Amino acid sequence: MNIFEQYFLAILVLLVSLVIGLAIRQTLRYLLKKWAERTETKLDDVIINAVKNPIIIWFLLAGIYSALNFVMIPESVLQYIEKGILALIIFSITFTLASITSGIIKYYGVKLGITLQVTGLGQFLAKAAIISIGIIIILAELGIEITPLIASLGIGALAVALALQDTLSNVFAGFYVLADKPIRIGDYIMVEGAGEGYVIDIGWRSTKIRTLQNNVIVIPNKKLADSVITNYYMPDKPVSVPISIAVSYNEDPERVEKILLDEALKASKEIPGMLDDPAPFVRFLPGPGEYSLNFTIICRAREYTDQFLIRHEMYKRIFRRLREEGIEIPFPIRTVYLKQGGERRKQRSRKAGTT
Repeated sequence: MNIFEQYFLAILVLLVSLVIGLAIRQTLRYLLKKWAERTETKLDDVIINAVKNPIIIWFLLAGIYSALNFVMIPESVLQYIEKGILALIIFSITFTLASITSGIIKYYGVKLGITLQVTGLGQFLAKAAIISIGIIIILAELGIEITPLIASLGIGALAVALALQDTLSNVFAGFYVLADKPIRIGDYIMVEGAGEGYVIDIGWRSTKIRTLQNNVIVIPNKKLADSVITNYYMPDKPVSVPISIAVSYNEDPERVEKILLDEALKASKEIPGMLDDPAPFVRFLPGPGEYSLNFTIICRAREYTDQFLIRHEMYKRIFRRLREEGIEIPFPIRTVYLKQGGERRKQRSRKAGTT
């Protein structure tokens, strides 16, 4: 067999392998697509998309390996070519497995409602781990000693971890915040010792909240994870708004309660952000005080920040209504003694009075 025939057969084998690869890819795509249509899960689509393109590469590499049998190549050179082909096959399989794993993590992340930040980190770590293993296998197949390399990488990783200790603490705390989901973007929260506001960003190193004064507070995730967090949007947005009212001891509690309840029910249909379901109610609590009868109106706000307008409007309505009804509103009076010429003169003797 002359050189021309050798290269002709080699090219023919290569082309046949490529055609077979294309045919198998199309066949598998058709069969797997039909199979995927019969299933409700989208997980099989992930596998199909990850495998359909590498099939051609695998058959092409197999064709190159087979074509080498028809070409006269020195043994020393052939060994390097075979190792190169094997390395490419391992590399291709590694990336395929990494793609499948990444797709599976993303699929279950969406299905379980896990945030994109968490699934993104999981995808990155899974890909990095699989590709690292693939590279180690390739180096071992190429005859490269990997033990010193692994030891060097371990020492380097330890040095980096020590240098970035605070940063890594914040990163892992951020992972906890994103995975456990005590807060979400858009929630109104209060962080002990830091402040309160709307969550506008949850990063790997820090979390940002925007205050009602339109300032941004940046909280390191480690501090956030160690702090007591009050989330005013969990389990849902509506919150109870207590409104305290005091009247004179001269008033009838039953009459006062009816007046307050009537005004609260009217307000629940007129004040923006105030809910009429559940309806507001009145309680004679905390009850008799030092100089007044104390009532509390309990109403519901659509969300935490609506309570400020509700309190503003409710106090105006209630005080106007109490005056219209002739209800006395008490206020404390201090007794002050002024010393003049060795004598003390009593300015006021009443302990409490009314309007």
